[in-house]
Amino acid sequence: MDCGKIGRFIYTLRREKGLTQKQLAQQLYLSDKTISKWERGLGCPDIALLTDLAEILGVNIEVLLTGEQKENRFVGGDMKKINYYVCPLCGNFVFCTGEASVSCCGRKLEVLEAKKADATHQIQVETVEDEWYLTTEHPMTKEHYFSFVAFATGDKIQVIKQYPEWNLQVRIPKRGHGKLLWYCTEHGLFYQLL
Repeated sequence: MDCGKIGRFIYTLRREKGLTQKQLAQQLYLSDKTISKWERGLGCPDIALLTDLAEILGVNIEVLLTGEQKENRFVGGDMKKINYYVCPLCGNFVFCTGEASVSCCGRKLEVLEAKKADATHQIQVETVEDEWYLTTEHPMTKEHYFSFVAFATGDKIQVIKQYPEWNLQVRIPKRGHGKLLWYCTEHGLFYQLL
């Protein structure tokens, strides 16, 4: 670990939060001399303090230990190119318009790669008035089901949460061409173009 780099980073983050060394030290039950020592690169925070220090400074521990915060590249503009993340433990899902460091349940999540739908993961689309009516023959069991369905156009995304043991029956407004995406809890992210 580069204590000098980490110390300068702690100094920058502390100042961004509008904290004095004494205020930061009080929140960590330390002396302000300890904070000064870190910021001058004469030592690093003890491992037992990292969780609280990272939370107070508003960064994750990994970023704190690298001593720098990297700006994510913003893709922007086209919602059909949005990044999808799903937690394998709790099923939580997150969408980002650019690169991001996403974690859930203590795990770093990787961007999901959408695969073109195969025969077992098809969604049937019928037109009913001015809406698309979506259904599937896919089993929706407690362990194996579609977690969400999303429809993305260039400027909008609509997400509909799905639940185990419920039949998938979704209506979405027809809004021109776009990408229909869904997440199978066992096989990942799929798409088809509408």
